[in-house]
Amino acid sequence: MRVSREKFTETRARILDTAAKLFREKGFDGIGLADIMKAAGLTHGGFYKHFDSKDDLEACATSLVMEKAAANWRRIAAGGEPRQLDNFVENYLTPQHRDNMGGGCVLAALGADVARQSPRVRSAFADGLDDMLEQMAMTAPGGTPEARRQNAIAIIAELVGGLILARAVDDPDFSREILAATSHDLSGGGERGPNTDE
Repeated sequence: MRVSREKFTETRARILDTAAKLFREKGFDGIGLADIMKAAGLTHGGFYKHFDSKDDLEACATSLVMEKAAANWRRIAAGGEPRQLDNFVENYLTPQHRDNMGGGCVLAALGADVARQSPRVRSAFADGLDDMLEQMAMTAPGGTPEARRQNAIAIIAELVGGLILARAVDDPDFSREILAATSHDLSGGGERGPNTDE
């Protein structure tokens, strides 16, 4: 009996969601196709009905998770609250986010890993990052669109870097110190803070 188009689409979505989570948890090279399919509750043999290769899955999963992240950032940027950026920083730099690698920010989980992947994966990541930068630029300080975009790049780089370092260290107190220092700097409490002069 042929599988319905609806069932096919549902199965493909389940594979993508599972892969996106596992790639963030373990990296692209840290998990194989058999384990992804098993985690999705499917057999390995069904994989090639949905994807041409692991690289195809990596690119599609990257696109999916980047689109979801950009949509989330878009929702935050459209909130209209005066403290949108501060609220975003406070929610991003938390122990809960640090500990939720599989469900957390794709930039922090896969940014360094993407640099070693195929052009297709890197392109999907770059497209998603550009969309996320547009959303961040809506709330970033600056007197011109160019200054807001430049500040958005710096803010995202600091957020992601802070989260990566907080995840990397093995001392919980040191990890919390990194999160707090990054949050303090981005909220303008540090000597530097976001550049508002341009």
